[in-house]
Amino acid sequence: MGILGMVGRSKARTAGWGVCLTLLGSLLVSALLVSLASVGDASAPVHAQGAQQVWRPQPGTSWQWQLTGKVDTSFAVDAYEIDGFDNAAAVVDRIHGGGAKAICYISAGSWERWRPDAGAFPDSVKGRSNGWPGEKWLDIRRREVLGPIMARRLDMCAAKGFDAVEPDNVDGYANNTGFPLTARDQLAYNRMLARLAHERGMSVALKNDAEQVEALVPDFDFAVVEECFRYRECKKYSPFVSAGKAVFVAEYSTTNKEARCASARRLRFALIFKNRNLDAWRGACP
Repeated sequence: MGILGMVGRSKARTAGWGVCLTLLGSLLVSALLVSLASVGDASAPVHAQGAQQVWRPQPGTSWQWQLTGKVDTSFAVDAYEIDGFDNAAAVVDRIHGGGAKAICYISAGSWERWRPDAGAFPDSVKGRSNGWPGEKWLDIRRREVLGPIMARRLDMCAAKGFDAVEPDNVDGYANNTGFPLTARDQLAYNRMLARLAHERGMSVALKNDAEQVEALVPDFDFAVVEECFRYRECKKYSPFVSAGKAVFVAEYSTTNKEARCASARRLRFALIFKNRNLDAWRGACP
């Protein structure tokens, strides 16, 4: 029954009952107006599982990405992405102390032999090499196996105080993994990761996976993209900007830097230039 129906029916009741229902209707209308205002505000926090609020970086948010070496927190940026396993809570605290947010990097679609939880992955879920030494694609169809492992990794990120998580290698279905993965398998797995992150009060980035952007924008809070200018696929990530969500782009070559920076400004993407080993060096657009 709608609000107007309740108020209309209250007229046949006692005056006290009518006052109560009128007050209830006013409160519901107020709540609806607040909700509608939040939808139209790109800076409004996302409401995740259990009504937890998570950070949503807006277009124009600046960032730094460092996965190797001692983390340099001297950059004047809004967010740092760093390795979740290799960095202690003290590093996250240092990032927060500078007024920035911290993004936890983990691989969710590949097995890495050097990680402390590498033994938790049965051989049956390990596929072909993904091109990096010591890494193998995972059989993402086995969510009953991988889900608990990824949940523990996200618990680690949350315990260290990270604001967000970036699960890497989430486009296995488009690669030669050794498993007959489908686009449907990837969507189900990626949405599981987003749900697990949100349940822990963290926002979550979609890494690459250009062909599934439109389907996954509602589930993810921002995007992290590698070399979309080189491969001429940047526009595929524009739905994130249209939804008021940031797109963080890293290019590994400064070729045509000025033109790429101009394009990034038009697209409202946060473009930086990085060494391929993702050390502390960072090239920014003027």
